[in-house]
Amino acid sequence: MGLPDAPGDLSSEVDVDAFRRLFPLRFYERHLTESIRPDGRPLGRARDTTIALGAVASAEGSALAKIGSTTMLAAIKMEVMTPSMDSPDEGCIAIDFHMPPICSPIVRPGRPAEIAPVVSKQLSDTISSSGMINLKELSLVSGKAAWMAYLDIYCLDADGALFDAALLSAVAAFSHLQIPAVSLNDDGKIVVVSEENGGKLEKDAVNKERMKLTLKSIPFSLTCVLHKNYILADPTAEEESIMETVVTVVLDSSSQLVSLYKPGGPVLAYTSAIQDCVALTRQRMKELQKILDEANSGMEVD
Repeated sequence: MGLPDAPGDLSSEVDVDAFRRLFPLRFYERHLTESIRPDGRPLGRARDTTIALGAVASAEGSALAKIGSTTMLAAIKMEVMTPSMDSPDEGCIAIDFHMPPICSPIVRPGRPAEIAPVVSKQLSDTISSSGMINLKELSLVSGKAAWMAYLDIYCLDADGALFDAALLSAVAAFSHLQIPAVSLNDDGKIVVVSEENGGKLEKDAVNKERMKLTLKSIPFSLTCVLHKNYILADPTAEEESIMETVVTVVLDSSSQLVSLYKPGGPVLAYTSAIQDCVALTRQRMKELQKILDEANSGMEVD
């Protein structure tokens, strides 16, 4: 059975759709030989990407990130905690990645998606090892009070490259984060200065106004799928399911390698293939940095 060639003919269109469903790998390989994908993208091009900051009004920091159809909503809530004895001058970050049933037909109600805790761990490791956030900036009173940043990321549409979109939304949410002003009350306890009390400091100011974190070495990632001698950047969910071998490269804003993740797969990742993936990630990192800068500039204008 061949791939129909007659465009515009209804029966041919039905045959193409049937061929794609019955022989998905052969369908893709027909396109790969022409160095093009079914959605019209060259093999090394990522999908259109957007960032909208301040998507959740009740959060201290939030962002909606879209890579193609893959959509992530990230929101940060801040709470005062007692720092650990080992790190009395540091705050903490807790990250949770959620995949509700609305995001994909493969996620069943009442059953957590198997990949969710994997992505949560990847995000935590990446943000920690990149050094993007200086945890000392989250300290309030040494040994007594520090900020706990709860970052929740909700996958609204899972159409491939979930980690890339989740990391982008996390980075964007932290760039949007405004740490609340706090003061000491008469009992010596830390109190968040809110609009409800007119923004007045009860006693001694710990930080007089809302603050933004200083982000350094911001991590950006690109996921690629490997098939034979082909490398496809930013795969869709269909491409990931068909070609199976996935490589995710994370670089920081200085182009330094943060991590490389390859969870099995039938294709060996040779040195040349890894180098090509890193080169694609370096190019993608510049694109994402520009998109993030434009989003932050737009917030400043508003």
